[in-house]
Amino acid sequence: MAAKASQCLQFSVPVASERTVRKKEFSLQFPPRCKEERFPVLISCSLHPRKSATYHRSVAQKLSCSPQNYEVSVLESGTCSASFKEAIILKNKSEEIVPYLNGRCIYLVGMMGSGKTTVGKILSEVLGYSFLDSDRLIEQSVGETAVSDIFKLHGESFFRDNETEVLQKLSSMQRVVVSTGGGAVVRPINWRHMQKGISVWLDVPLEALARRIVAVGTGSRPLLHCEPGDAYTKTYKRLCTLWEDRSEAYNNASARVSLEDIAAKLGYKDVCNVTPTAIATEALVQIEYFLKK
Repeated sequence: MAAKASQCLQFSVPVASERTVRKKEFSLQFPPRCKEERFPVLISCSLHPRKSATYHRSVAQKLSCSPQNYEVSVLESGTCSASFKEAIILKNKSEEIVPYLNGRCIYLVGMMGSGKTTVGKILSEVLGYSFLDSDRLIEQSVGETAVSDIFKLHGESFFRDNETEVLQKLSSMQRVVVSTGGGAVVRPINWRHMQKGISVWLDVPLEALARRIVAVGTGSRPLLHCEPGDAYTKTYKRLCTLWEDRSEAYNNASARVSLEDIAAKLGYKDVCNVTPTAIATEALVQIEYFLKK
């Protein structure tokens, strides 16, 4: 039975603003990784003229193809950052696991910078779940603009109390992927709330975490206190301290996703080469192991 894959691509096409839209020729260029397999492609679009002489309009294109009797929804817009094969594997695994989830929430735990938000959004999309970030919910509850401001004005204990309250409320919900804060694991009561769902630990080497955090800046990380030395050194040193306090707690998670294991499996020397799609797929594999125990 032939199945179809669909992908939405966003790009701009110059269109003249005449009453009747004339035929325009344009082409789509895919990155090399997306050219590994050949697909029959049908593209359709709807363009609506405006009054201005020439303008650029973002047009949603529907791309239909039939690769190896699979069905896949490619999540990225405007890019093929995840290969078709990765997206197909992710979609198939999500379809296998959904009946076993029974609507239970998925809580992503891990150190700061481990990719919980990125992976969480991918998982929620492919599973048909909602996505929530516990830090954002705390910010809304407290009325502050950022977690760093809450730490600065009220202290860590105040933040942790609100974090526990948010997790308690989330524990009564269904069909939600939750990205938790890095320190959510330190309170046993938080685990009692998360154990009503399925918790997944994204285990990333500290060296890789330090590189990621320094690359985007440490301003939004309230627990990265100023230490002597360069940005990478002080970030890595602080992460090591936090790891000593939290490592045992992370082991309480229902499932563990090791980026080192994924990289080894794919033949990568650097865990930073592992894509979020591959991490999301491994998360589903580990959740499946947990559910079938």
